Amino acid sequence: MASADQKGSSLLSQATHSTGADHQNLTSGDISVSHEAEKWTSMLIESEKKSKEVKGRIDVDNGQILYESKKKGIAVRPVPLECVKEMRFGSDASYYRIQFKRPEDMESRWITIIFILDGSYKTKHFVAPNKDTFELWRTSLEKLYAIRLGLVSGGGNNKVRDSVWEKQYWKGADQDGDQKLEFSDVQSLCLRLNLHYTEEELRKLFKEADTHNRGYLDFEDYRKFVKSLKRRPEIQSIFRKISEGNGGKLDYTAFGKFMRGSQKSKLNDEELKASFSKHADVGQGPDATMSEDAFVDFLRSEDNAVYPERNLTIIQDMTRPISEYYVCSSHNTYLIGHQLVGVSTIEGYIRALLHGCRTVELDIYDGDDDQPMVFHGKTFVSKVSVRDICQAISKYAFMTSPYPIMISAEIHCGLKQQDILADIMHRTFGDSLISAPVKGRPKITVLPSPEDLRGKVLLKAKNLHVSAQLEALRAQNEAKAKAQLEAESSTSSSSSSESSIKGELISIKDKLRKKIKRKSGAENKPKMSFSLASLLVYTVGVKCHGIKSVQYAPEQIFSLSENSANKLIKQSMSDLVKHTQTHMVRVYPKGTRVNSSNYEPHIYWAAGAQVVAINWQTFDLGYMINHAMFQRNGRCGYVLKPPALRPNGRELLSQKTKHFLDLTVISAQQLPLPRKKDGQELINKNIVDPFVEVSLHIPIWTHTPFVPSETEDVAYSPATTTATSSLPSSAETVSFRTGVIKNNGFNPVWQEELCLPFDCLGGMKELIFVRFAVRQAKDDDDDEPLAVYCAPLGALEHGFRHLPLHDSQMSQHPFSTLFVEINIRDIE
Repeated sequence: MASADQKGSSLLSQATHSTGADHQNLTSGDISVSHEAEKWTSMLIESEKKSKEVKGRIDVDNGQILYESKKKGIAVRPVPLECVKEMRFGSDASYYRIQFKRPEDMESRWITIIFILDGSYKTKHFVAPNKDTFELWRTSLEKLYAIRLGLVSGGGNNKVRDSVWEKQYWKGADQDGDQKLEFSDVQSLCLRLNLHYTEEELRKLFKEADTHNRGYLDFEDYRKFVKSLKRRPEIQSIFRKISEGNGGKLDYTAFGKFMRGSQKSKLNDEELKASFSKHADVGQGPDATMSEDAFVDFLRSEDNAVYPERNLTIIQDMTRPISEYYVCSSHNTYLIGHQLVGVSTIEGYIRALLHGCRTVELDIYDGDDDQPMVFHGKTFVSKVSVRDICQAISKYAFMTSPYPIMISAEIHCGLKQQDILADIMHRTFGDSLISAPVKGRPKITVLPSPEDLRGKVLLKAKNLHVSAQLEALRAQNEAKAKAQLEAESSTSSSSSSESSIKGELISIKDKLRKKIKRKSGAENKPKMSFSLASLLVYTVGVKCHGIKSVQYAPEQIFSLSENSANKLIKQSMSDLVKHTQTHMVRVYPKGTRVNSSNYEPHIYWAAGAQVVAINWQTFDLGYMINHAMFQRNGRCGYVLKPPALRPNGRELLSQKTKHFLDLTVISAQQLPLPRKKDGQELINKNIVDPFVEVSLHIPIWTHTPFVPSETEDVAYSPATTTATSSLPSSAETVSFRTGVIKNNGFNPVWQEELCLPFDCLGGMKELIFVRFAVRQAKDDDDDEPLAVYCAPLGALEHGFRHLPLHDSQMSQHPFSTLFVEINIRDIE
């Protein structure tokens, strides 16, 4: 099944331009959104508590759903499609119809929209009055949503993107619908565009666009006006520089030199010629050249993307043992809010799976009517049945990625419901579920690969029988070590009788210890059903008994809280790295994070841990870094670990290098306006004063990070970390802030150079993350930025690149970019 991003790119590529006269219809080849969908229609909005009738419509040009609000001061509420995470229609939304106890005949007219506003997930349930209206909304929303997705997925061309932008802002400016923009309309438009001009400056631009001297702008005049606003003098200077030795023409020779030099292009000659031919717009064959406008389009295009893997293809080798991959993982997946008083729901699983998560978590307890339930123990969170969760996992498991799903379960239920749990999983997942008999199971010498496990579901839980065996082995090893130590401590000066008495006492102590342990073991015999144990094959959960004291089988995986992981990293990081070359390790947030905050996951990735679980309901730096990591490799949820952390990587781990990230923050394009809590843009007379904060987030390779000498002229803030002397709870951060540009959120130009120092171990630049945050000068540091971009440093292309900007929830702004020049300079 194609992902939503792939579908969006395909539909967008078919799109064609529509003029102001017919801007009510968004036409994409044979794909059109009916004008009927824009009419106000009576709909029901359903919730668990009530059903209410409202008027709703689809705003095609602005890409949003509108519905009436009964709240004071709010006449209409918008749901921007850029904020929509999922849409479900008909039977796909049956979970809520059943939960709300609505009649079955509603199902064929039911529409569920899941979106993010004000930093949290929202859900709206619409029920159409009849099947015709339902089909109209379904087809219109699917097409429009796919096109909007295409705008942010990089699959469309710039002309289509510009056309959608023009229509969206034209409609907002032409409030009375007379197809004319007066000067006052243009003033309001500039406010919405986050752009300040003096009246004299704006009137000059208005007159230049009003070619017929009519005192107003029609749609074509308006297009000329916004084109003048979008001029890119900073790119014009680049164009002149690279074409100056060629009579001002950018031919293939000059283009190739630019790509090999500035852009550090890895394309071969044929690929480079194809890229040039695609964008050249003057002449043909060997005489073809690229105009300045075409060069601007090239720099904005997917062919010059900062992230080379945005074509959603899996490019890494997927045949290595699964222990050699990082796995996109979630913690307390059933929660969509607070860990103590939040709501348990299937939504957390659907949300995570659709975004490439491959490890989900269940805390399973005995439920009424022999139905195992999932909730957060000893808290006030609600409960959800294991059966509902497994059905959701089964439905959404492989929509985004074909590679295996791991269900990480904590089993708190009794033997009877353990058997029921195993039966539920067998019935729900069928042949996809990995299982094997407990007795007579062949010995596993190496873990299978993600490719071997394609389309499979694995249960990871603690095997109490195996854990008991490991505990006994650990105790036996400890006893042997202690006895040897006591024997060695006996001095040669001791009399033979004293040695004999001491030996007898040690023997009596050992016998008593074993007798007590046997008695205790009989009383606390592990209670685990064999039907459940048969599901633990390649992911057998065990308790961590240290790394050196016990020899673990390849399939045995232990979980560490972040505190335990921090201590282990401090005590023996090299041993942990060695262990994770062939064994899986899971890390999860400490229990004191009651607000569901996140650690910085690359701390644990740098130690080799594969399954580093994140609270997906919390949009903080940890979530952002996790999101950035797994944008790689086709967003399939598996990323191959760097060579230094795989078998035979020991030599690489001894190589520590120092570098500078040389950056020029050049300009930004169409920064978003702040939004109110209801999602509407906050438009007032205060144009934003933006600046850019760039930060490097570096794993703690050593306790002495690279600091340049005082003689080096570099612009940065020194490395900081909240880590204590004993616990690396946070990574090192090196940051820099540009100056502030006054009164311009539309096309601010900084042209500010900076260089950020960083050290790297074993060439693992993909475990260093760079974050760009565009901020408002009037805000506090704790306020959310206007827009952000985060990526692994080692994955970024060099040279002149446009960075796609997102909100703090990682929803991409369709028209906002940051233009930078990137280079990494090696020092030693």
